[in-house]
Formats: sequence, structure tokens, C-alpha cells
Amino acid sequence: MTALTMKELAFIEDEIRAEEITAKTINWCASHCDDLELRKTLEEMAEQHQLKIAELSQYFNRTRNIQ
Repeated sequence: MTALTMKELAFIEDEIRAEEITAKTINWCASHCDDLELRKTLEEMAEQHQLKIAELSQYFNRTRNIQ
């Protein structure tokens, strides 16, 4: 596996932070939503962002161990 540059690793970190903010924002919106169907949809969207965070973090941690 080719080692990533510091700039590439910084981009991955930035994406993880962006996904975290997005997931938290969507969860906040869901918690203030009275429409149960919309709340469920928002919670599912937030979950997808949480899964993306896990994927990116796993990749990031694997890459850091290689360098």
C-alpha cells in the first residue's frame, strides 16, 4: 500500500470532522421533529453518516499504522 502524504491524511481528518458535524446536526434536527416519519428518515440519514465516520476512521487508523 502506498503511504499517504500529510496533506492527504489531513483531508481524511477534515472529512471525518465534516461527517461528524453533519451527523450531529441531522440528529439534532430529528430530535426537534414532531413528524414521526420525518424523524425516522432523519435518524436513518444520521446513521449513514455515522457509518461513513467509522469507515473513514478505520481507513485512517490503518493508514497511520503503515507509515
